[in-house]
Amino acid sequence: MNSPTPPPRLEMLGITKRYPGCLANDRVDLRIEPGEIHALLGENGAGKSTLMKIIYGVVQPDAGEIRWQGEALRVRDPAQARALGIGMVFQHFSLFETLTVAENIALALGREAGTPKQLEPRIREVSQRYGMALEPGRLVHALSIGERQRVEIVRCLMQDIRLLILDEPTSVLTPQEADELFVTLRRLAAEGCSILFISHKLGEVRALCQSATVLRGGRVSGHCVPAECSDLELARLMVGDAEGLAASYPKASGGAPFLSLQGLDWHNPDPFGMSLKHLGLDVRSGEIVGIAGVAGNGQDELLALLSGERRLPAAQAGAIRFAGQPVGQLPPDARRARGLAFVPAERLGHGAVPDMSLTDNALLTGFQRGLLSRGMIRRGQVLAFANEIIQRFAVKTPDAHTAARSLSGGNLQKFILGREILQQPKLLVAAHPTWGVDVGAAAAIHRALIALRDAGAAILVISEDLDELFQISDRIGALCSGELSALKPVVATSPQEVGRWMAGQFDSTQAA
Repeated sequence: MNSPTPPPRLEMLGITKRYPGCLANDRVDLRIEPGEIHALLGENGAGKSTLMKIIYGVVQPDAGEIRWQGEALRVRDPAQARALGIGMVFQHFSLFETLTVAENIALALGREAGTPKQLEPRIREVSQRYGMALEPGRLVHALSIGERQRVEIVRCLMQDIRLLILDEPTSVLTPQEADELFVTLRRLAAEGCSILFISHKLGEVRALCQSATVLRGGRVSGHCVPAECSDLELARLMVGDAEGLAASYPKASGGAPFLSLQGLDWHNPDPFGMSLKHLGLDVRSGEIVGIAGVAGNGQDELLALLSGERRLPAAQAGAIRFAGQPVGQLPPDARRARGLAFVPAERLGHGAVPDMSLTDNALLTGFQRGLLSRGMIRRGQVLAFANEIIQRFAVKTPDAHTAARSLSGGNLQKFILGREILQQPKLLVAAHPTWGVDVGAAAAIHRALIALRDAGAAILVISEDLDELFQISDRIGALCSGELSALKPVVATSPQEVGRWMAGQFDSTQAA
């Protein structure tokens, strides 16, 4: 006699969640079987985060039903979710850097699980069993990003885990670390653990996940088997229009170097920051140089030194040069006067002031574009500049008087990038230009960067997205522990080789 089919591990029926002025989830259905690796896909603002928070008990739905292993229930809070066997690893880790691995795990498990010292043997056993070796006594600030993610996952595995939710788990990993994570996830699934995998890397979704639910505008736009779909088909389910997703841009060799780093050394006084060690780099006019690297390996420090937010000592001023002239001691406005435009990693608060209108945000860096006269703001020209950005870069907004915080991430990023590009810079430094934006906005941003390159600008892109860097860069390198690999033409290297550079395995014979 056949044994009865087990019920779904998790079933969500007609889940609806409203916020003021926003329907985040609109009658969403989601079904995850025991031992299944299930993808949740969707563009920025599609409702993925809200749905995850409902599963984990962070927020409560306004309507709909949740069934856990066939039984209807209400997940009141994360503590109840963990008691049920639901674990979640957020995109931004929740670890105390000054505590050890064991102390962080003990805090999460509670007093009844034992002291950090008592947990150490179990941490070693669980981490080794799943191929995620950890030393319980190490301080978290001394761990790599990949090792920190292991702490988060092992912390979940120390419980009786039945559903593991992973939010963009590979966005901070090298390709090799991502492969190791997939081995662990497949082992967990083989033991019966269900996994909900949220990612924008469609190739990984197709390789790892057995099924997928796609959200668009808060509603389910489709279910599919990722392995049977192309990246383009998945993207169309997510955004409806996937123009430019698979665009292949011709590579350029560039002209004379505009940005030069010559033996750039910088000691970071922050004990948790990263110092830079003898960086050498040329970015030529008419080319895009991509710098890969896992977050926390010196990207923020390099960006601050390039923008002028941090300045070098007088003796080192020549370590950063624009068109051969030393700029290491110049403030940001003087560097902009010499042709620099800058797109920071953080959109709100760094790239734009949240409560200010788009018009005023256009003035923030565009003031040298004839928007001032004898110290007075030329309001008509500022408004015209803001409207030009909105029109040229297809920014979705009611008008130029709208506050920056009201725009979606992708539209705000297009506005910030457009503001910088329309100043016709000689050098554009852009950090994570498509982080968190949907494929449609990402394609538009890539086309704008290529057009600026073809107009003769030198462009430096710092990103954790290897697919993006290989698509738009002409030459590529990687930062690891404050050191920079030599650069190679993109056509002469591979994601696997760049992944080794991201892990610090530099080859002294690389072509610069």
